[in-house]
Amino acid sequence: MPGVSHLHKWALGLGAVSGAIFYYYNAYDNRDSLRVHNSWTTNHTPSMKWDHNWDRRDPKSLIKPLEIHNESDENKYNEKYEAKKAKAVRHILLIRHGQYHIDGKTDAEKVLTELGKKQAEATGKRLADLNLPYSLIVRSTMTRALETSKIIEKSLIDVPVEDDSMLIEGAPIPPEPPIGQWRSEKHFFQDGPRIEAAFRKYFHRANPSQEHDSYTILVCHANVIRYFVCRALQFPPEAWLRIGLKHGSITWLCIFPSGRVTIFCLGDTGHMLPQNLTSS
Repeated sequence: MPGVSHLHKWALGLGAVSGAIFYYYNAYDNRDSLRVHNSWTTNHTPSMKWDHNWDRRDPKSLIKPLEIHNESDENKYNEKYEAKKAKAVRHILLIRHGQYHIDGKTDAEKVLTELGKKQAEATGKRLADLNLPYSLIVRSTMTRALETSKIIEKSLIDVPVEDDSMLIEGAPIPPEPPIGQWRSEKHFFQDGPRIEAAFRKYFHRANPSQEHDSYTILVCHANVIRYFVCRALQFPPEAWLRIGLKHGSITWLCIFPSGRVTIFCLGDTGHMLPQNLTSS
């Protein structure tokens, strides 16, 4: 038995060495059939691949292709490529407005409830406690979002504020599966392009001139936030209605210089008392 055990150990050692050689060969061979694509898989084929140029800011897409004839041409191309690369991370914090009076006939009458004001105050304190170097607060021009933002702003003094009507609530795209109240295609036809335009305005990797990470707060609405999340993570955009968000919740996404997008939290309301949680 000792001999067998020794032989077994020798075989395992040989297997480890041969595995290392096999990896080295695969990693450095230029042929696609032998290249290592994912260190944690073997030959898995993803159901869908990440679009690295989703924001149309991949450096390669910003430079006119060159016919490289010599080393000088290659150096010039590399210099242009480096000049177009992002250096900083963009953090986007999406805040849903507080609870409001849904029985209002006009937007001006759909003001926050007393509970909605408490929710906004709790969210403002939470954002302040995070102690992040916020770059900008952008708020939807609908009454409930403006009120929510103004309460939050009391906890974030000296942060610049802007209004943007592109962030108002709407119907981004027909959901799948179709649930809820029926809506004509007119709503999606009108709201969809606007909400998509807002996504393209705020979701992209940093400009090459941006030296430091930025933190932008968008105070808006559930449908808008849910659609943004699906688009940013390259989930099917029709899935937006599968996501539930509480009033005053925080959703945090970050966009890396490579174009990769990560979600840090989705609809976080841990800063609120349980009895103050509402979604409609």
